[in-house]
Amino acid sequence: MRRRRLPSVKMAAEGDFLVRYRAVSNKLKKRFLRKPNVAEASEQFGQLAKELQQQDCLQYAAFCKLATARCEQTLFNAPGEALALTEAGRLFLQSEWETQALRAPGFQEHLQAAINCYSFAIKVYIEVNQPVMAASLCLELGSALKEMNKPAEAIVHFQRAAELQSQTPIESLLSLGQLASCKILTRDYDGALAVLTDMQFLAQEGGLQVPGHNTPVGAFLDIVARCEISRVLLLMLLEPPPQKLLPEHAQTLERYAWESFDSHSQVTFLPENVFLLLQSVVMACQEKDIESLKSLQTELWPLLSPEQNHLLHLVLQERVAPSGQGI
Repeated sequence: MRRRRLPSVKMAAEGDFLVRYRAVSNKLKKRFLRKPNVAEASEQFGQLAKELQQQDCLQYAAFCKLATARCEQTLFNAPGEALALTEAGRLFLQSEWETQALRAPGFQEHLQAAINCYSFAIKVYIEVNQPVMAASLCLELGSALKEMNKPAEAIVHFQRAAELQSQTPIESLLSLGQLASCKILTRDYDGALAVLTDMQFLAQEGGLQVPGHNTPVGAFLDIVARCEISRVLLLMLLEPPPQKLLPEHAQTLERYAWESFDSHSQVTFLPENVFLLLQSVVMACQEKDIESLKSLQTELWPLLSPEQNHLLHLVLQERVAPSGQGI
């Protein structure tokens, strides 16, 4: 009996929603010698959205939030408009998550609606000169898309976040890091290498706060170290020919050449054991020594991030595959 009641309850809620939504909308129609009470309608749309959310009618709640946003726009209340748009976007996202969890067929219309809501909210925040709020929404949307296994779609939002965070270097670098991760997930290794190279340069420039020292400090040091390791692994994966090797990448590889045993003095931002193991990886790749690479992978595994371990696995896989062996 309970199974039969649940759909009917939801249908009743949907029918009630349409009646109440139209009733509030009718109050916004212009009448002779009567000005519509937009503020009251905005409040009523918000209350209806709250009730629908409690009834798990998320997409209908989102539509009410969109109506609230239109009311706030009429009232020239930009912060209220942006907030309502953001709440609508989150409701559409939640609805999309539920649809995917049920493995129900669909055209991802709720996801597209969420992207549109976030985009309009970001635009409003930019118009009222609140780039920090706009960047936070870019990151929120990018992270949701990445979590939904849509890294290609997330790239543009992480890029936008980094641009909006130009006045806050650390936050901008972290957004670029997310951008690089998405490029790795989409197998755009050249693009990831370019982003990580720019990140390392920016972090080195921004982190030199101690006079007389060439090593970045604080969070900048961690970012430089992450970029260095990932760049070396990407260069081993891509194996660009010498004639196509950019000067900044050639300079990086020179630091790991066996001929320069004192080269760790130039890479003080990495622990010595990590540097020596990376140096061995570069040498093993140049010599196509697969057994040494496997041994180095075991030693490096606890010292690297999951993403860097994935890159190292790809480096090994690229060299094992041609010989017909398995990993």
